Amino acid sequence: MICFCSLGSGSSGNATVVEATSGITTTRLLVDAGFSLRELELRLARAGLEPGDLDAVFVTHEHSDHIGCAITLAERHDLPVWMSRGTWRAIGESAPPARLGFARDGESIAVGDLELHPFTVAHDAAEPLQLRCSDGQRCLGILTDLGSITEHMLEGIAGCAALILECNHDEAMLAASRYPPSLKARIGGRYGHLSNAVAVELLERGIGARLDRLVAAHLSRENNRPEIVREALAACWGSRPADVVIADPALGFGWLSIA
Repeated sequence: MICFCSLGSGSSGNATVVEATSGITTTRLLVDAGFSLRELELRLARAGLEPGDLDAVFVTHEHSDHIGCAITLAERHDLPVWMSRGTWRAIGESAPPARLGFARDGESIAVGDLELHPFTVAHDAAEPLQLRCSDGQRCLGILTDLGSITEHMLEGIAGCAALILECNHDEAMLAASRYPPSLKARIGGRYGHLSNAVAVELLERGIGARLDRLVAAHLSRENNRPEIVREALAACWGSRPADVVIADPALGFGWLSIA
């Protein structure tokens, strides 16, 4: 069984725990660590965990709300940490942690009971990767921090029973916001963040038909609202059987499972 929770899902910090249980062993992966070490430890504790319960860390890209304390956490607790070579170069650390591994698009990574399938996405980072996580029977897709849909990305999340999907902004709210034009262009651009409308388009392109659970994530505090996201998703989702969860930008969401 796969369980997952978010410790935070917004511009102030992102971290997701993915847990796979075989009945004999349990594997826990931390995807991103976009907080100070102390703050991450507090958030792990709220989820009933401590750093020693983790088996590995995966960093999707180098932006501060994702990389956070990942390197310090890995070194202090002797954890393997995975990221792309581009991400490692971009963070500019002088010495690699002892258990640094380089992830590549299309190359699977075995972490205990989990198999990770990283894939590239369109985002304004050096070499961003998002993930499909599988326990051999079920798959969870993690898809945030991208500005547009690509066929390669759709292939990356194909077959997922659960999906954490970025619904960053409402296009009208972004256009009317006080953000400077350059920031509006970055967020709404091809390498920025998914709008509600593009998230709906992604679901309409066949991904939604396979899902049993959907989480709307990485909502902008300034340019989106949960009720707007629900309305947008309902337009394409209708009476789909999935449970739709809206992640809180500051607190994330509690434990969910794929049975």
